[in-house]
Amino acid sequence: MNNGNGPIAVYYLVVAVAVASSLFAMKLPIGKVIKMALAWVAIFGLGFIIFSFRSEFTSVGQRLRAEATGASISDGQTVRIPMADDGHFWVDATVNGHPLRFMIDSGATVTTVSLESARATQMPVGSERTVITTANGTTQVIKGWADKLEVGSIERTEFPIDINEHDDTNLLGMNFLSTLSSWRVEGNYLVLQP
Repeated sequence: MNNGNGPIAVYYLVVAVAVASSLFAMKLPIGKVIKMALAWVAIFGLGFIIFSFRSEFTSVGQRLRAEATGASISDGQTVRIPMADDGHFWVDATVNGHPLRFMIDSGATVTTVSLESARATQMPVGSERTVITTANGTTQVIKGWADKLEVGSIERTEFPIDINEHDDTNLLGMNFLSTLSSWRVEGNYLVLQP
C-alpha cells in the first residue's frame, strides 16, 4: 500500500515533534501550550485556505471592482458586464485601438457610433447612407466599419458600424451579439461568450 505519501507523512511528523518539543522545552503550563499550538494550527490553516482559494479571491476582487466602477470582468474568454445604475449594460470597448464606451442594445440591428466617435477612432467612413428606425424615430446614417473592434477578450475585424450624425450614444447592436456563441443575462450581469 505504498502510494508515495510516506515521505510527506514523515516530514509532517518531524515538524510536529519539533514544534511540540520546543513548546514543552519552554516549561509553560499545558493549557498555554495547547492554546499556542491551536493558534499556530489556525494560522497555517488560514494560510492554506487563502492559498487554495486564491483564484476565487481574484474573482471576488474583480467582481468588487466591477460593482464599484462598472468595469467588465474577463474570465478566460467570457466577458461579464455589470448592469449600470440606469438599468443598461455599458461596456468600455476598443475601436481601432481607441477606447470607446458602448451601451449594449439588443434592439439595435447594427452597431452604431456617433460621428464624433467615428472621427476619434479613425473609422473608415463610407459614402453610402441609409435610413434606419430607432427608438427616437427614423434617421439617416452613414455606413462605416471598424478595422478592429474589441470588447474585453472578444475581437472582431472589418466590422460594419453605422455612423449616426444626430445622436451621440454609441450602441453595440445585434450584428455584434449574433457573432457570439451565446449571450445571456445572469442576475445583474450580461454574459458574452465568444
